[in-house]
Amino acid sequence: MTTSDAPEGPGGPTGDLPAGVRLQKALAAAGVASRRVAEDLIVAGRVEVNGRVVTELGTRIDPVADKVAVDGTAVQLDQDKRYFMLNKPRGVVSSMRDEQDRPDLRRFTDDLDVRVFNVGRLDGDTSGLLLLTNDGELAHVLAHPSFGVEKTYIAKVRGRMTPQTLQQLKRGVELEDGPIRVDRAKILQAQGDSGHTMVEVTLHSGRNRIVRRMLDAVGHPVVELVRRQFGPLHLGTLRSGAVRELSKIELGQLLTIARAADAGRKGTR
Repeated sequence: MTTSDAPEGPGGPTGDLPAGVRLQKALAAAGVASRRVAEDLIVAGRVEVNGRVVTELGTRIDPVADKVAVDGTAVQLDQDKRYFMLNKPRGVVSSMRDEQDRPDLRRFTDDLDVRVFNVGRLDGDTSGLLLLTNDGELAHVLAHPSFGVEKTYIAKVRGRMTPQTLQQLKRGVELEDGPIRVDRAKILQAQGDSGHTMVEVTLHSGRNRIVRRMLDAVGHPVVELVRRQFGPLHLGTLRSGAVRELSKIELGQLLTIARAADAGRKGTR
């Protein structure tokens, strides 16, 4: 980040372009606000660059390298970075090219105007929210074990689950790869006389098939499983097999927690 009051373009004293892009211009290009409103945000002390409040209108930044936030919410200035939500159907593997020729994610991404990859995985029998992006830095942070993004699932399980079993999930169960517990869990409904229960579980573990293994361990094998939430992202009414780009609000929320987690992880090194 640099600060300069020299004019944009080759009209400066040396005829050279000043380094970087004016902060208000970068904010406008990112769709945060018009350039005039962006200037007001800067003067009001509502804009941070790399964690520091900036109030000078002559400030120039590198949109690729510098981290900008407005009112504490992260802003993505690099317009080449794209972020999509997919409601993955059952029977599709979380891979861009499956070596066993099973249905994979290409059927949903081939029509996009940018190459993306999936952040994390859902097993073939699990449907729901999957994040797709070409932002490798964000994907690395979200996938890192120390980050622990919360994920919420709705599961249809066999048997009538009791409040006592919910407490067992919250206290923790022992699996072959170590103990694990949910962050939150609640019974949504018992399904008539069918002998099934709908349950919602939230946890931050990224272990393979962890929800299925936990519920099986307490005697309630999963019949159907849907991921409804990934961090701040909610599946909402997105139909199965549909893809949509994240809204600016969703992206800001995702980037904010990812940057905070990354900063915290680096601070513990």
